[in-house]
Amino acid sequence: MDNTDIKILNILRKNARANASEIAEMIKLSVSAVIERVKKLEASGVIKGYTVLLDSSAVGKDVMAMMSVSIEHPKFNDAFEAAVIQNPSITECHYIAGDFDYLLKVITDNTKTLEKVLNEIKSLQGVSKTKTSIVFSSPKNEVTVALKSKK
Repeated sequence: MDNTDIKILNILRKNARANASEIAEMIKLSVSAVIERVKKLEASGVIKGYTVLLDSSAVGKDVMAMMSVSIEHPKFNDAFEAAVIQNPSITECHYIAGDFDYLLKVITDNTKTLEKVLNEIKSLQGVSKTKTSIVFSSPKNEVTVALKSKK
């Protein structure tokens, strides 16, 4: 990956709908070269996909929470992760170091549905402790990785 690829990625991370001709004009490259580079970035797995960013409140999901979860033994991790993956209210799951084993991001309709998710998590085999924090606001919520040009 060179500086031109990084320029393309920075444009796409700001606007994934930018087309090849717009990108080509911005970085002074031919349209075909941009298309070829984007295809290579996709094929190599650098670009994993394109998505729509939703305003959760605008679609009726008014509660966001971060849920820390402790698992009593690693033998329960696979089943825990499988259950989390199946739950549409859990939008992120991170295996972490520290006082807890997992950090979950939960986006749900209201506190009643959050309570339901929490109870589902607590009922999973191996879950020994949870701690839930309600998010009031998110001053920064980047969903892509910042890139710097190489020297």
